[in-house]
Amino acid sequence: MIQLAIIALIGLGSLLLTGWTKAVALKGNLLDVPNSRSSHQVPTPRGGGLAIVVMTLLSFQVGWIFDWISANVAGALAGGGIVVAVIGFLDDQSGVAARWRLLVHVLAAVWVLFWISPAYSVPIPVGDLVLGRAGAVLSAVWIIWVLNLYNFMDGIDGIAGVEAVTVSAGATALLAYSGDYDLAYITAAIGASAVGFLFWNWPPAKIFMGDVGSGYLGFLFAVLALTAHSTSNTTLWSWLILLGVFLVDASLTLLRRSLRLEPIYQAHRSHAYQQAALKFDSHMPVTIAVGIINLLWLLPLSFAASRNPAWGAIFVAVAWAPLLVLAIWLGAGNKEVKHC
Repeated sequence: MIQLAIIALIGLGSLLLTGWTKAVALKGNLLDVPNSRSSHQVPTPRGGGLAIVVMTLLSFQVGWIFDWISANVAGALAGGGIVVAVIGFLDDQSGVAARWRLLVHVLAAVWVLFWISPAYSVPIPVGDLVLGRAGAVLSAVWIIWVLNLYNFMDGIDGIAGVEAVTVSAGATALLAYSGDYDLAYITAAIGASAVGFLFWNWPPAKIFMGDVGSGYLGFLFAVLALTAHSTSNTTLWSWLILLGVFLVDASLTLLRRSLRLEPIYQAHRSHAYQQAALKFDSHMPVTIAVGIINLLWLLPLSFAASRNPAWGAIFVAVAWAPLLVLAIWLGAGNKEVKHC
């Protein structure tokens, strides 16, 4: 019962802190000013993700004090999360070169692997595919990729917040069903903090999450996926499904842009979700659609993968196939047409 009370307080704290951050940003003129590659039309305060960072870090501390989560998990999430949030905050304020951001992300991934020991194998129908030493490298790449793709996908009002809420809710249900209550507490706290932020970020957004929040959330989900893969039936397959919308859109877009030798970190509006927002001339239907897809399509398949981990790859393929078709149809990664 006390856990539920703490989670509720985390949500309330995030709500209040986001409002305070908005006021400070307006007073200090810390605004995201629209340009030709933006998806918004009016200057909007940024950095609202700071509330998510602060409240989730508090939840980790409380969880560790009450022995709800292990010191290793708390250390991995808090230590790596702080450096990711700090570099994101600096990037929001004045910009940080991509090479320095990448260096920090690599250090955060190494920090995680120092604290936790992911299972370097994945279940398949004929047994376990043992990755050996390559597993450590792949785990680090996974953390860095999910961290960055979450940032890439935070481009319209509410989408990153809705993703955080629905993925956290789904993960909490799966982890609790598997009896992994310590990780379920963490995902519930993340979801609660995202709800508080989403109150201010719902279309039309009154404040943006910023890199401080988007990169941090991607980092948390990536680390929790590796941790759960080692401790419960909620294997990496289930997380690949839960995060399917962001993984498919960002990966396809990056692949197509890379093939044209376009700069990876250059701002653009060629993600599928951005193209959908342009088609609808509104952010809200796209953001709502992401939530519906996560809860009604991806969550049931993620649950099926958790119950049948050996067949997880098949469930991932089934879950991703229509997302890939939709992303291609919307023009994810297509060359942008310059308007005069």
